[in-house]
Amino acid sequence: MSANKYRPHVHVLPEDDANRQLANGFILHAAVAPRSVHVLPPAGGWTAVRDSFLREHNAEMQRFPDRLMVLLVDFDGHGVQRVHDVMSEVDRAIVDRVFVLGAPDEPEQLRSQLKEKYESIGKRLAQECADGTNKLWTHALLAHNAPEVARMLGQVRPLVFPQVGVAAVSGPTGAGT
Repeated sequence: MSANKYRPHVHVLPEDDANRQLANGFILHAAVAPRSVHVLPPAGGWTAVRDSFLREHNAEMQRFPDRLMVLLVDFDGHGVQRVHDVMSEVDRAIVDRVFVLGAPDEPEQLRSQLKEKYESIGKRLAQECADGTNKLWTHALLAHNAPEVARMLGQVRPLVFPQVGVAAVSGPTGAGT
C-alpha cells in the first residue's frame, strides 16, 4: 500500500534488496500506520541512492512538503563520511526532512550475527520503536545510527506510530525512533 503524497508520509529509498527487506519488515509491524510509509524499489548502490535523490527526489520533496525520506545505505566501512556523501546531493531547503541510516559495512553482517531474516530484524526494530526500548538499536552494528535516529525522532515517529506518544519513546542512546 502506498502513502498518500498529500498527507504527511515517509518514503524509504533502500540501496539494495537487503535494505529493502529490512524496511519491509519494519513496515509490516502491526503498530506501524499502514499508509504512512512507502518503501521504494532498491536503487542499486549508495551512489545510486545519492544520484536518484539528485535527479528526482529533491524536486518531489519540494512539491510535497509533508514528505520525509529515509535513505537506507551500506556505509561500507566509511562511517560518518558516507552520511555526508549521500547528503551532498540533498537540497539545503529540505535537508531537515532527509535521514540516512544503515549498517556500518553491509546488513549481511547484522543478519549473520542475529541469526534472523532481514524482515524479522526490521520487525524487531519497529517493535522497539513502539515499545520505547532500544536493545537492538544499540547493537554494535546499529548504534552508529543514533545521531540520525535522534534527528528524525520528532518528525517520523508521530507519522509511523501515531497511537504511541512521542514522550514514551527511547531509541538509540535514549533518543527514540
